[in-house]
Amino acid sequence: MKRQPIHDIATRLAVVRERIGRAAGRAGRAPEEVRILAVTKAHEKDLVRAATAVGLTDFGENYVHEGIAKMKATDPGARWHFIGQVQSNKTRATARHYDWVHTLTRERIALRLNSQRPAESQSLNVCIQVRMQEDDVRPALPGEAVPGFAALISAQPRLRLRGLMGIPLPGAPREAYSRLRALFDELNDAGMNLDTLSMGMTADLETAVECGATLVRVGTALFGSRP
Repeated sequence: MKRQPIHDIATRLAVVRERIGRAAGRAGRAPEEVRILAVTKAHEKDLVRAATAVGLTDFGENYVHEGIAKMKATDPGARWHFIGQVQSNKTRATARHYDWVHTLTRERIALRLNSQRPAESQSLNVCIQVRMQEDDVRPALPGEAVPGFAALISAQPRLRLRGLMGIPLPGAPREAYSRLRALFDELNDAGMNLDTLSMGMTADLETAVECGATLVRVGTALFGSRP
């Protein structure tokens, strides 16, 4: 497979940052409020190394062991985010190796991650995955179930609740993004001290940023189509 030159990734990253900057400006926000999570699913380790060389530090993976293999071959200072659905038989590996989990929806999984997080590691940063549209049948919590689940996570000593994550259906209306932002604000008003609103990908990052996203998950715009 042909390797993507570092300068290509640098050029693509500059375009993504420009898109974020324009969207942030329209919303009266500073571009620095938005972090880029580089989604490296199905891409080779060399590409991750090239991405770190141009300043990317946060990487997202959908498959636990694929990500672990890349961790061992790339910059030890990188932060690794698990953005796939956590399976019960993979919680120990996830808890031991990842810095973040974005997709919590089940109490059993949260408790397993908490009990299996090594004592010598910092608390595992987690986000609750929230259903952005009622007709979406993919795994996610409805908004009304989030406060109770957030309270349960906050009571776990080895987990640190950082925020909410959402994946809209293609062509989702702006209101779907605004509702997730409103829920984020409601939880903070209740004292949750969340700092991460993870929504927006290559196709919709402008809408997400305009509606308050603090982290966008970008793969195709940085690395091209997956092999």
